Amino acid sequence: MSGIMKVFLLLAVMVCISKAQLDHTSGNDCLCRTVRNGVSSKRDIKDIQINPATVFCDKVQIVVTLNSGLRYCLNPRLEAVQKLMAKIMKPVTSTTARPTELTSTTARV
Repeated sequence: MSGIMKVFLLLAVMVCISKAQLDHTSGNDCLCRTVRNGVSSKRDIKDIQINPATVFCDKVQIVVTLNSGLRYCLNPRLEAVQKLMAKIMKPVTSTTARPTELTSTTARV
């Protein structure tokens, strides 16, 4: 093979590699291609996963798993979804009373 063919082959390989890297890190490799605008029933929710934006996907993704096993994505920009997420993430307050301070008495001998 001539030297000029080797150079063209090397250039073609370099172009293919750089094109593949640009496509992979473009921020469009998201799990959620389409999103729903709301939850059908809050009682049916088994799990919610929040995936933050990354190099591979430039969007926040909220994936809901129902008790039936069905999975779908929610639109994180909707007010109803934001309220649902705020309610879920709200710290649980304890309903039990705090223990009172214990005092001890020393017996004198």
